Amino acid sequence: QRAAATAFVSTMFFVGQAALPNNINPMIGTSEASASDYFSMSAEQKTVAEAWRIVDNFYIDRTFNGQDWFKLRQDSVKTKYKSMDQAQGAIDKIVSSLGDKYTRYLTPAKYQSIVDSATGTLFGVGVEIATNKDGMVLASDVEADSPASKGGIKPGDIFIEVDGARFDDGKSTPDDVAVRVRGPEGSRVGVVMEREGKTIDFILTRAPIKVTAVKSYISDKMSSVGKVGVVRIKSFSGTTASTVSDAVNDLKKKGAKAFLLDVRGNPGGLLPGGVETAALFLDANKPEVFVVNKSGTVDAQSTFAPGLDLESPVVILVDGNTASAAEVMTAALKENGRATVVGEQTFGKGIVQTIRELSNNNGGVAVTLARYETPKHNDINKQGITVDITISTDCPKDDALACPVPASAFKHPE
Repeated sequence: QRAAATAFVSTMFFVGQAALPNNINPMIGTSEASASDYFSMSAEQKTVAEAWRIVDNFYIDRTFNGQDWFKLRQDSVKTKYKSMDQAQGAIDKIVSSLGDKYTRYLTPAKYQSIVDSATGTLFGVGVEIATNKDGMVLASDVEADSPASKGGIKPGDIFIEVDGARFDDGKSTPDDVAVRVRGPEGSRVGVVMEREGKTIDFILTRAPIKVTAVKSYISDKMSSVGKVGVVRIKSFSGTTASTVSDAVNDLKKKGAKAFLLDVRGNPGGLLPGGVETAALFLDANKPEVFVVNKSGTVDAQSTFAPGLDLESPVVILVDGNTASAAEVMTAALKENGRATVVGEQTFGKGIVQTIRELSNNNGGVAVTLARYETPKHNDINKQGITVDITISTDCPKDDALACPVPASAFKHPE
């Protein structure tokens, strides 16, 4: 058990509340605008001011990319916008000026896509979407028996086009693609993917999608180790730790003597999900992560009580798309000497975002509000986590031990 701060770390998409109230008055704290100035603003100007204030409240870089942030507000709220679309374009320009691809304006459609993803009300094709190190958006996983699976899309396929919109510029985000992929149940969507240098066209019919974030199974392939309980974690949420706990207990009943946590392609999710999952395998008073906010204040998060399993060997299988909350978990277990990390260097996303909704259905803003350090105070942003043993990760997602994991990786804690 441990205290959970609500924050989001993901290369994918996420939604939720941060530490401050959701409804931020764009007038509060701005010396440039009196109350009368604010109430004389048009709806468009108020929306621009609201977005500016959200970023001002949360953004970690207090130099705001070296620009005159307050002058930018003055200029933006003085502009007379002809439409809300024009105001939303101004918000996008303001947020983009920060030079942080994770801090961005979300159109109403993009914001709703994120909400739908978080609440499970999805109609799509059953593809998990992430970004690779080249900035390309790809299918990080495909749900079994989904329209995408039945149609032939495979993990690793890169999105080139969805319903006529191109996504091969290296600047598109997973939620850009998700907005296009999702739609009414029973409607059709055209998708062009790239696989091994060749483009493939798909026509898929959207259906209700339920993503199973944690899957577990027993493997008998490591005869010298005994039965290995494999827990595949596809993303982290507020319930991941309890689900993994149940899976570990179930696998032990089936004879598991060691565990492999498969977080290949895991783009992250809720920060507490990664922290609490790591705590299942750690003793009390072990450092897990240090979260540093815009003021430089450090939130040192440690375990409060002994975890579920402190004795069984644990291996973590990672790849280049293992990111954010998955890296938090991996680093916590690795640097506390509790797990051996095998596979490939991880993605390297050591920053935390929150998503805030704008008033009157004008979308939202994703803002980087903190960075994190590992238990040994390593900053892995843009660096990733170095594995203990490098192996190929090109094996089926439902058969992790088909990858060449050496038996020596399964070590009892010292």
